[in-house]
Amino acid sequence: MGDSTPAEATPQFRKTRYDGYRSYSYLRPGEDYEEFELAAEIGRVPRYDLGLDAGQDERTRRLIDDNIIISLHDHPQVLPQDLAVLHDYIRTGREHTGFEGLSHSGLTAVFDNMMDGMACVTSKFGWKFDDIVYDLGMRQSDLAHQDYARIAYGVSDIYDAKQNGQVAVVLCLEAATPVENEVDRVDILYGLGVRQMGIAYSESNTLGSGLKESGDGGLTVFGRRCVERMNSLGIAIDVSHSGDQTSLDTFAHSSKPVLITHAGARAVWPTSRMKPDSVLRACAESGGVIGIEAAPHTSLSPDHPSHSLESVMDHFTYCVELMGIEHVAFGPDTLYGDHVGLHNAFAQQLGIKSIQSGPEFPRVEYVAGLENPTENFYNIVGWLVKHGYRDEDIVAVTGANIMRVLEQIW
Repeated sequence: MGDSTPAEATPQFRKTRYDGYRSYSYLRPGEDYEEFELAAEIGRVPRYDLGLDAGQDERTRRLIDDNIIISLHDHPQVLPQDLAVLHDYIRTGREHTGFEGLSHSGLTAVFDNMMDGMACVTSKFGWKFDDIVYDLGMRQSDLAHQDYARIAYGVSDIYDAKQNGQVAVVLCLEAATPVENEVDRVDILYGLGVRQMGIAYSESNTLGSGLKESGDGGLTVFGRRCVERMNSLGIAIDVSHSGDQTSLDTFAHSSKPVLITHAGARAVWPTSRMKPDSVLRACAESGGVIGIEAAPHTSLSPDHPSHSLESVMDHFTYCVELMGIEHVAFGPDTLYGDHVGLHNAFAQQLGIKSIQSGPEFPRVEYVAGLENPTENFYNIVGWLVKHGYRDEDIVAVTGANIMRVLEQIW
């Protein structure tokens, strides 16, 4: 189990409306925009072999085909093949969406967090409001020229996407940093399609503390105003990258459930990127859901310190026992391309050192079994099938739990 098989063995699910569209193909490459050689969306690394028998494979595919499958946190953008040109690629403002890869994923909806922590169109450090607006507009222009991916403004869009062979894209920001001190910018972002937003990223901002700070002052007065505004508008709130006290204050102040879209359990792997039991319990008590994280070198475990699907599922089983299965989902936090190389290129902006400070662990080139949005949910569902989970529990953690919470938030 866990061996690799040839890349061409990518799972196939129910036919979608994808027709071969590539990002910005309505324009003239080399004239209207700069071309880059992009990473492969399918087959960049060998497919992970779960060791399923024919019956388990059939059940896995049926569960994905028949039900709403949601990634609570991903970045379905395609990176350049050569990361030496990554900054140049980002500065063009035209990051490409992995439409082909998504069409092979079995996903009904993806919470698309774009790349705005690295939006360096006008800045070296990201999170500038003008750059966020630029990114949102450019991405929506691209999405408007095809018929497979649709923007999700409400839960009906996710149901419709399932019915119509589409994928619903939920536009998200990992931090409210671009709001600065202007609460009405929350409304503007909502008007531009944003339906989920984090409180803070690694660095503190005007709302609260980020997880790499040595001290956590909690949710600020302005942060409480922003929480109230997000509640009123119907923007889902995320505390994945917020400090512990800021997270607890957000749960306490929000009138609606709060999400931890991508994290794991600190009791399993003791780093600041993972959440302590107190935060996990408070999330469940708020009615919220955690999406289990899988970005490289985050959700490790003592039993599986070489990061893989097995490491991630150690966090899943812990959170299910602590929080209840109705409060657990998956937010793999993956993309198309070299994720480890991306972390190395943006280590300072992303706070990588503070996130990974903790026990020693072996470095990997990619997370085996959870390397990209295409393969994630076949492997997650297959693992759950192989480990004897009931159909209703698998349906809950791969989509139904999220839909229940979104019905309350949106």
